[in-house]
Amino acid sequence: MNYARHLTATPQSERADERQVQNSAGGFTFEVTPWQRLDRWLILGCEGGTYYASERKLAVENAKAIRECLALDGPKTVARIAEISEAGRAPENDPAIFALALAASDANQKTRAAALAAIPRVCRIGTHLFQFAESVNSLRGWGRGLRRAIGAWYESKSVEDLCYQVAKYEQRNGWSHRDLLRLAHPEPGPSKAAIYRYLVGAPCIEDREVKRGERSVTYPAVPDLPEYLAAFSSLKHADLKQAIQLVRDYRFTHEMVPSEHKNSPEMWEALLESMPMTAMIRNLAKMTQVGLLKPLSADVQIIRDRLGNEQRIHKARVHPIAMLSALKVYQHGHGERGKLTWTPVQQIIDALDGAFYLSFGSVEPSGKRTLLGLDVSRSMECGTIAGVPGLTPQLASAAMAMVVARTEPQWHMVGFSENMVDVPITPRMRLDEAIRAMRAIPFGGTDCALPMLYAAGNKIDVDTFQIYTDNETWFGSIHPHQALKAYRSKSGIGARLAVVACTATNFTIADPSDPGQLDVCGFDTATPNVLSSFSKGEF
Repeated sequence: MNYARHLTATPQSERADERQVQNSAGGFTFEVTPWQRLDRWLILGCEGGTYYASERKLAVENAKAIRECLALDGPKTVARIAEISEAGRAPENDPAIFALALAASDANQKTRAAALAAIPRVCRIGTHLFQFAESVNSLRGWGRGLRRAIGAWYESKSVEDLCYQVAKYEQRNGWSHRDLLRLAHPEPGPSKAAIYRYLVGAPCIEDREVKRGERSVTYPAVPDLPEYLAAFSSLKHADLKQAIQLVRDYRFTHEMVPSEHKNSPEMWEALLESMPMTAMIRNLAKMTQVGLLKPLSADVQIIRDRLGNEQRIHKARVHPIAMLSALKVYQHGHGERGKLTWTPVQQIIDALDGAFYLSFGSVEPSGKRTLLGLDVSRSMECGTIAGVPGLTPQLASAAMAMVVARTEPQWHMVGFSENMVDVPITPRMRLDEAIRAMRAIPFGGTDCALPMLYAAGNKIDVDTFQIYTDNETWFGSIHPHQALKAYRSKSGIGARLAVVACTATNFTIADPSDPGQLDVCGFDTATPNVLSSFSKGEF
């Protein structure tokens, strides 16, 4: 009898280390720090929940983790929220806005002050500000500090930018600029008095006194609106020809155009001339449906040129998941929720595929022998990434793995659930082809030790294992960190393990005490280069 095996191989349903906790699937894994959990929340969110935990349960657990970070160091937490949001590292800004609202409601005065000061960094557009107002409204009262901070948001904008925000984001989430101005009452400087009066519905030809607590604020008489807002007011009542000219003259966006003009290809042609990158990606289907985008048309070439411009993509801070979502929806030819249908243009599909890889920026290869292990268990098919319908952790992780496979000269890709599974995708495939191939893979339980066992059993030399998983492992007869240790011993290679987390849980299969193991957050734009640096032993 080899009794020693009981000390080196523990079933995943049992604790192998006193530091381990039970995950949602019943297996035992390590627990991430509150700071790691914060990053996972900011980048992954929890929309749709997971196979083992509801969206509500995960939201409550992550709110608790955010509060833990706030208790440890409130200003540091706020700085991290602003850093990730401002750098565009997350697919959606919603988790950062919620976290900032929690910080703005904290008991510590320094933390609240830091959070309120960070509002312009996290809430960069009107929609973000309305969302923050909705979140903070349910967490705390509207004290003087919050009112002053909201007012400072308006005062921090230039006249031109404020006019743009007012026209593009009139109201969202049940909030309008009028609501916020009535709460905040920012000081009406001469350059913005007309804008404020326009928003609160006050005529501009006479002074108007507004109560502000125990004192009054006088909005001075202003004879004229800024030209941009005056033109926007005209746009609301213009006929199609006039509206098109106004769009060209003032670079109005599609949100500002009356709905009765939005089925006109001529209107969309005018909008496309100055359309921001993100808006262009989101409206490819509509522009195709109205007949503007057709094979071999000049407008299709405009789209291709913009999607092929890496600098333009980075300047617009378009996240890779946004590109993946656009590709997934556009190539289907119908909307996920609405009734819109269109005939996809193949050139646009190809351009979106290339833009996905460009959106990560320049990724440096490590040159190391890399085994990519994709968790294809049943739990990876639940929940959504950034609220994109049908974009599961499994499909998104396959796309992330293809970024590495396109970069690294030496790689091998495998799938695992309760058994090893063939992954019929290659870097030469387009992303939509890879997604279809992933959908055909059968599901099962989760054994995250299998990639290491597979490499050991087949005598494959691996420098770095990259495991893409939700960390809900429970099925195997040996823990992943034990399997890595056994592989190192058997192969004589000091192999590293990078665990790419695909959901915002507090579990990881990476042993935090082992410097050769790393837990990173999936779908962060920084992930590919972090993985490369880790593989090269740079940290």
